[in-house]
Amino acid sequence: MVGHSTEMTAPEFSPLRHPGHRSGRSGPLAVLMLLLWALGGPVGPAGASAPEAPGFLPARPGYVWEFPRDHGAHPGYRTEWWYYTGHLRSDQGERFGYQLTFFRVALSPAPPRSTSAWPAQHLYFAHFALTEVDGRRFTFRERAQRGALGLAGAATDRLHVWVDDWRAEAEGDTMRLVAREEDLELDLTLTPAKPPVFHGEGGFSRKAAGTDHASLYYSLTRLHTRGRVSVQGRHLTVTGESWMDREFSSSQLAPHQTGWDWFALQLADGSELMLYQLRLLDGGVDAASSGTHIDPQGRTRHLTREDFTLTVTGHWRSPASGARYPAGWEIRVPGLGYHLFLRPTLADQELRTTASTRITYWEGQVTVEGHRQGAPIHGLGYVELTGYAGPLGGRF
Repeated sequence: MVGHSTEMTAPEFSPLRHPGHRSGRSGPLAVLMLLLWALGGPVGPAGASAPEAPGFLPARPGYVWEFPRDHGAHPGYRTEWWYYTGHLRSDQGERFGYQLTFFRVALSPAPPRSTSAWPAQHLYFAHFALTEVDGRRFTFRERAQRGALGLAGAATDRLHVWVDDWRAEAEGDTMRLVAREEDLELDLTLTPAKPPVFHGEGGFSRKAAGTDHASLYYSLTRLHTRGRVSVQGRHLTVTGESWMDREFSSSQLAPHQTGWDWFALQLADGSELMLYQLRLLDGGVDAASSGTHIDPQGRTRHLTREDFTLTVTGHWRSPASGARYPAGWEIRVPGLGYHLFLRPTLADQELRTTASTRITYWEGQVTVEGHRQGAPIHGLGYVELTGYAGPLGGRF
């Protein structure tokens, strides 16, 4: 197991105060070397990243979805993740945001030939973060493990993915999330309120215009949530709403791309909005950027890059990484009548995953205020910002 912890308190939009960083245990160098190889990806002429890894299945249009099978792992594809974010409130009224993510990265398209129990075909990583809105505190933990000896793995016929004793699993339609550390714990039960949402072309989501860079992508955009959060010795009963994002692929970002801005918004009228913007090294935005609107009945509408605008309204610089992130947004979707303003509940919701995926990114809870067709509307959301601490082109 590779363990690491960081704790911080973060006054909103103030880069001037930042307490010390506390490091946990670091794992074997061999695991980190394998990880660097896994995330570096195949390269073509002149070091250009190949659209797809040889021997792995490509993401293609026309994929036939089947559940609960597709909640499980897809070992024929090189990379996939199970992404959970959500908004919780305790019986005492305390507000929280959470993220729990499991990643699988295949080292090879075929199982190792060795008869030993130690060789692994897959590496697994997990990130767990909790935003204490009223306590003005953000905490994250991470884990990394090889898919051998039962240390980590994922079922292929249903949702059951684990890294050590962290896990996401399902019994029927009900999902359970568990992540435990000495001073931080999450134990939640999630029940879908809407059917799966397939992004792009029936779940085929392009990640670069005019190329084969793509993934297979669906979400459960509103999951009724109940359970327990334990933090600093306090054990709290919580309820709220969650969002599950599932993506699998054998390609990576194109070399001319630097990262992405992803938005998952749950609005008080029962609708949801997912948008992502793929940023280019030259400062532009890739035409493959897109989104999905989900109405209260679960009906969807695909949004192209021309259907929405994202305007940054503020910035925050991390005192730990030095990365400068957007820290406020104005979103317009004229065809749906949306004019929204987003603001982080805490400025510092940065994850520096030095002991697992070795990527620094911002993943945080935001509030949503604005109007739809002139009527006031509000909600909560999660935003993910990658590539601000260094380009991701050719990775993930």
